[in-house]
Amino acid sequence: MRLSLLCLCFAIYSGSSFGQWYESQGVAAIKNDDNKTAKHQAIQNALKKALLVAGASVSSVRQVVNGLLTQDEINIRASGSVNSLELISENYSDNLVTVTIRADIFSQEKKCFAADYKKSMLLTRSNILHREQANVGSIYSLDKVLVDQLAKKIQRQGIYLDTKLALKSKTEFSRLNQSLQIQNLKNLTMSLANMTNSQYVLFSEIQDLSIANDENNNWQFWQKNIYQRQFNIALYVHDGTTGERILNKHYQSSAPWGFDKRAQVDVTSQNFWQSEYGKKINMTLDSIVSDIDENMMCQPTQGRIVQVQGNSLTLNLGKRHGVKVGDEFSLLHLNNFISDDKRTYPSLHISPYKIIINSVSQDSAHATTTEQHILDNIQINDLAVRY
Repeated sequence: MRLSLLCLCFAIYSGSSFGQWYESQGVAAIKNDDNKTAKHQAIQNALKKALLVAGASVSSVRQVVNGLLTQDEINIRASGSVNSLELISENYSDNLVTVTIRADIFSQEKKCFAADYKKSMLLTRSNILHREQANVGSIYSLDKVLVDQLAKKIQRQGIYLDTKLALKSKTEFSRLNQSLQIQNLKNLTMSLANMTNSQYVLFSEIQDLSIANDENNNWQFWQKNIYQRQFNIALYVHDGTTGERILNKHYQSSAPWGFDKRAQVDVTSQNFWQSEYGKKINMTLDSIVSDIDENMMCQPTQGRIVQVQGNSLTLNLGKRHGVKVGDEFSLLHLNNFISDDKRTYPSLHISPYKIIINSVSQDSAHATTTEQHILDNIQINDLAVRY
């Protein structure tokens, strides 16, 4: 059964005259049979999400004991605060712990309505910056397998993304990124987003796969030829409409390489993923999923207008993204401009009219203006946005 990382249910419970109760779910992987640590991580994840939806930005949640918040150690860059926290349930299955919490949070002026929807994201094939480092083990195909594993984890653990894959060939991202060709990077992003009907595009670079020259037998002292190997990866998320970069994260780790230096290693095999090195990569991917989910949660959900007729239109968001009949969207007219130095900048003009969804299919939705105005200034490829 598919486990959801987070199901946010906005409900007001009696018991507090100052705050509002938010119920949320969090999940964490159980490592080394340490159920207690995994439970605490799941609670922290759920609390972070609830705070973000309430309008706060959380930098850390340091201490949770027995499912209850015991110390005022939440750093929040907003006016939000937690009155109390209740652990409703916990479930252990398939090396995962899923918890449901209920938090009493002071009301915020602005809610993260965009959290109601999934954003479509294209995951592109990674690039091994120093391919000679992949010689040991012949792990050249890690650039594809890694992203495929990431996509599966997002589908299994994430809540805010609907992913698509482009793994058959590499993009020019790394060449453009290394040479700081910012405008060409934007053009590449917008082209890929347009071709795949995606709102965001994720690029990545495997920056270090080097292996230590000296043996490291502290891990498994009874074996020989155990070497430490690096795994450093950089992640970049770009807005498909403007091409601009909205997220840049770097991850550095290392683990013992338990294979013979001359052996060819199948990076699709369980033998690889159950090794110390494979497990370390897997932990990094868990961190990536959590970071992407948290950072994309309150990004605006944008639908591209694909048809306009009178006071009605069709946009490319549907049930798979969480759109429902009765939802309201703002309309933005997209009009990028080129500066004197030949750089392209996004220009979005907000329409005075809003639209309301009146029918939804899996991948699209039909809407009309709330006041039945003619949409004479809205064109195909303009945007319908839910903030």
